[in-house]
Amino acid sequence: MSYNFKEWMNKPERLAPGHRMCAGCGGTIAVRNVLRALHEGDKAVIGNATGCLEVSTFMYPYTAWEDSYIHNAFENAGSTLSGVETAYRALKKKGKIDDTYKFITFGGDGGTYDIGLQSLSGAMERNHDMVYVCYDNGAYMNTGVQRSSATPMYADTTTTPVGKKSIGKLQNRKDLAEVIAAHDIPYVAQTTFVQNFKDLHVKAEKAIYTPGAAFLNIMSPCPTGWKYTPSDLLEYCKMAVETCYWPLFEVIEGKWILNYEPKKKLPVEEFLRGQGRFKHLFKPGNEHLIAEFQAEVDRRWEQLLYFCNR
Repeated sequence: MSYNFKEWMNKPERLAPGHRMCAGCGGTIAVRNVLRALHEGDKAVIGNATGCLEVSTFMYPYTAWEDSYIHNAFENAGSTLSGVETAYRALKKKGKIDDTYKFITFGGDGGTYDIGLQSLSGAMERNHDMVYVCYDNGAYMNTGVQRSSATPMYADTTTTPVGKKSIGKLQNRKDLAEVIAAHDIPYVAQTTFVQNFKDLHVKAEKAIYTPGAAFLNIMSPCPTGWKYTPSDLLEYCKMAVETCYWPLFEVIEGKWILNYEPKKKLPVEEFLRGQGRFKHLFKPGNEHLIAEFQAEVDRRWEQLLYFCNR
């Protein structure tokens, strides 16, 4: 697959400017770059679970979406788009539709890891020719920064507050990419905004044009919930990858492939430092919490290397 960064970035926007998403939000960056993977002339039907992206890009009668768009409840984005994709195939077979359509669903981690997992799992198991994209910001940001199963360990949220008797969320984050890979679908990938977006662009095109079900998990930082300076968004994406907190990999027809291995794996505190949700970890006496966080990152990294036969 050829890759020309200038050509990709000059493609027409399919998510128009003028939406209400926050400055420094990773969600819209994820959407814009996934949609750039659509080939010229191909149309799309977009599903969107309730969340930040939905309430900020579609407020009737205004929409930022250039393609056909369906707002879904938290729990049914996967099932709605799988139904539309099935109807499309039936109409195509009857000769009632000539155009080529692709089916892409976007959901935050709350509507994907948690509330929407059942319908997502069903759509993936049935192998519908669609892509589910999770813009993972690690909490229920739209409703007040409550913890989700994607929230990392020891993060401060409004439902896992930090105080004299609490050190944040106690549980490890769910590895949803591994969960979806267990569905034995054609394509699963994890990515974020690094390498001039090349990793994201390549994986988005693979996901859209691989026949059958595909899943993209994109780490999409949130300045409100993570409590960082908006201009530092790309730096946190880079540190997430370089510390192996958020590895870049794909699973193609069951084969695990590691896309990037840091030459020098950085300590996870390089990713945690500067995020307000983790500032308590750097207080004297909490060094053991960072050590525990590091141990979990190391464990998952070694597990991924094993999956990839490294």
